[in-house]
Amino acid sequence: QMGAALVPLLVSVVLMVVAAARAPAASAAPRAFFVFGDSLVDNGNNNYLLTTARADAPPYGIDFPSHRATGRFSNGLNIPDIISEHLGAEPALPYLSPELRGAKLLVGANFASAGVGILNDTGVQFVNIIRMGDQLRYFGEYQRKLRAFAGEEQAARLVSGALVLVTLGGNDFVNNYYLVPMSMRSRQYALPDYVRFIVSEYRKILARLYELGARRVIVTGTGPLGCVPAELAQHSSNGECAAELNRAVDLFNPQVVDMVRGLNRDAGADVFVSANAYRANFDYLANPQSYGNYVLGSRT
Repeated sequence: QMGAALVPLLVSVVLMVVAAARAPAASAAPRAFFVFGDSLVDNGNNNYLLTTARADAPPYGIDFPSHRATGRFSNGLNIPDIISEHLGAEPALPYLSPELRGAKLLVGANFASAGVGILNDTGVQFVNIIRMGDQLRYFGEYQRKLRAFAGEEQAARLVSGALVLVTLGGNDFVNNYYLVPMSMRSRQYALPDYVRFIVSEYRKILARLYELGARRVIVTGTGPLGCVPAELAQHSSNGECAAELNRAVDLFNPQVVDMVRGLNRDAGADVFVSANAYRANFDYLANPQSYGNYVLGSRT
């Protein structure tokens, strides 16, 4: 599945961000929360689209409080849900939800869409998804709605003080470079060159987020894509992880960290924080007791 549901990393990401992301004690409300990216963080936008990238039927949602599929690509809660819980806030609604209006705008919004990648041509097989250019355009549109509801000053303060989560990259490998037969990108680039290319494009996305007012941005790396069950089923006869996919991750993640450092140097502040999803995933598997009593996408 696009992005590959590496659910254990959600606990690690939460533990990393909660201390820094909680609203100050004097604040009357939690920080707003904005989410951008792919299926790991989509909480229902694709339900409003004519697309094959959908999570609107079982077994999705079987461990969600309602026991119904919600558009989350998980059996239960997903990464943004857990982060919202630790922020003391209700989950931000999908941007395409008609319920996102009035006071709900103050909570934030989720712009993510399953199937998308850093590149516009990633996920073309899913037909109609919210590509990153559109997610950023919707963020600008959201801010216009927010200003109309709350006024210029409060809107600017809410956006600059908000927590922002960006989760991208997995689909650019899984659903573009590797698993699309004779893909244009695999013929165009050797893997190291492809990684440099998508990291440079990722930088443009994050720079645009900064231009749009984001000032507290978590950027997740990619987890061990070659160890995802769907990949094991297709490419492994002995249960071992797909080495080539994990090689791509080994190239991608360090370059994302370097790129984030460069953005912070340009901004003159620590706006962007890298979250090491690859290391967190293996740490979770090796030391599950350190992360509480979590079971897949639900918590017990």
